[in-house]
Amino acid sequence: MNTPQLPSADILIVDDTLENLHLLSEMLTQQGYEVRIVKSGAMALRGVQAQPADLILLDIMMPQMDGYEVCQRLKANPQTQNIPVIFISALNEVFDKVKAFAAGGADYITKPFQVEEVCARVAHQLTIRRLQMQVEDLAIVQERNRIARDIHDSLGHSLVALNLHMETAIAMWNEHPDKAYSFLVKAKQLGSEALQAVRQSVSAMRDDPLQGKGLEDAIAHLIQAFHQTTSIQPNCQIQLSGTVSHAVNIALYRIVQEGLTNICKYAAATAVELQIESNPAGIFLKLQDNGKGFQIGESRSGFGLQGMQERVAALGGSLEISSALDRGCCINAYFPVMGNG
Repeated sequence: MNTPQLPSADILIVDDTLENLHLLSEMLTQQGYEVRIVKSGAMALRGVQAQPADLILLDIMMPQMDGYEVCQRLKANPQTQNIPVIFISALNEVFDKVKAFAAGGADYITKPFQVEEVCARVAHQLTIRRLQMQVEDLAIVQERNRIARDIHDSLGHSLVALNLHMETAIAMWNEHPDKAYSFLVKAKQLGSEALQAVRQSVSAMRDDPLQGKGLEDAIAHLIQAFHQTTSIQPNCQIQLSGTVSHAVNIALYRIVQEGLTNICKYAAATAVELQIESNPAGIFLKLQDNGKGFQIGESRSGFGLQGMQERVAALGGSLEISSALDRGCCINAYFPVMGNG
């Protein structure tokens, strides 16, 4: 058979039947894949923790822990949730297939299987995963470009202003010490702001701002910090169903982070609403405030709107920002659900 050759991938096969393990292993090894085999769900979970796989072929009917539970556990773990899982089972009822996809499966193959079908579906899922990783890499590059712009805009401004205040204080010190002192006080304030900007930028440079936390927990920390700074308690509703890719989770987090920072700096708002929800059409975010607003066409140093738009576009989504003077600001973002099959 002439299956297109892809770069070598690590495939984990999970089945309690030795005959199936050997057949699938031989078939995929001949296609150039690195193959590991295990006979139970528990062994599979330990195996991917020790060495993550690029793809998992998973039987359903196994003792102690069936394939549905294995898949659910994989998808609940941030370290393994993006590994595509292809169920391969003798169960052929529609209910069984629906349950498999609900558990997080990317595809479903019915036993007895054809060699050509297995190889084609494996190659298809690996191609999808590689494209997703390319999108994530692009998003990271664009994120770092955004950080560079933010450092130039916010930190650069603070340091120039600090330098001017210090020079003025030095020039006035002998003849007008009281006035010079006031410039030193302002310079100290600008220095503190610059230090805070550095800390925020260093935090933003982390490849994974979630640091192993779920999206809701990470956003809860942003909300708490925002409340402590502004005394505003945002009305926050997050309702996500199914598996959301790590790249989209990071993008959602960054948009909320940037949006709350802008509200804190510029909006003079008294109320903020945040909604994140998913449905079969995609994932939607809405962040709205009742602050003083701004004209969309005006240039705001450090406002980060371009960074938001680049981040969303890199994941195939769209972003709309609406605002007017004295009418607050509303950010709407949409991310498509990336197909698995």
